Amino acid sequence: MKLATWNVNSLKVRLPHLLDWLAADQADVVCLQETKTEDVNFPAAALIAAGYHVNYVGQKTYNGVAIVSRYALADVAIGIPNWDDAQQRVIAATILGVRVICVYVPNGQAIGSEKYTYKLAWLQALHAYVAAQLLIYPRLTVLGDFNIAPADEDVYDVEAWGEDILVSPAERAAFVQLLDLGLVDSYRLFEQAPSSFTWWDYRMAAFRRNRGARIDHVLLSQTLAQHCVSCVVDVAPRKLERPSDHAPVIATLTL
Repeated sequence: MKLATWNVNSLKVRLPHLLDWLAADQADVVCLQETKTEDVNFPAAALIAAGYHVNYVGQKTYNGVAIVSRYALADVAIGIPNWDDAQQRVIAATILGVRVICVYVPNGQAIGSEKYTYKLAWLQALHAYVAAQLLIYPRLTVLGDFNIAPADEDVYDVEAWGEDILVSPAERAAFVQLLDLGLVDSYRLFEQAPSSFTWWDYRMAAFRRNRGARIDHVLLSQTLAQHCVSCVVDVAPRKLERPSDHAPVIATLTL
């Protein structure tokens, strides 16, 4: 099973990229973030015609998440329980016995801002949710745009980033707390090339200069991690015309 996460930064714009990417047999299950479309406008018909099952939740202009799968989705759940929020950032489903949680973590804007406070509170709510889900589903994965670069090696220039948004101690601590539940950062299970990232700003030729950050992750429960044989970043879609600013991350499991 190939599990993937991809922040498409507007599915309306990036749908042709996604369909071509799926046609190339890149993933069995792909979690999408920043679909930026209301449910009534979600292109479900195009994905179904391509041979996929899909479930989604979105809103106009911002946020939005979806799970696209070759296999049927069961027990679909939207949002974080007991977290009253109009922002559509979480969707979960069970696929072939694997609990898949797709997340789009808030960006946080700037340290000290209301959005940063919201991000840290949101991460604590996610922590409680994942902890509860792990008690039910030992075969669990949390995929998505976490808007956190976990370590210094996950940004292009440690000094330039300092302790700014995406790399602040509080954000990184929240990421570690998720791992402490018994999750594994699948990308770090394997030797990776230095300066490997998943997001590059559209400005200042950041992609061409590889001035990026690794903020998109596939976290696996210990049970699933035992079956993980690879995790890679596919930079090819980032090279296309009008690309997302994120690249897909794919973890392959022998299930």
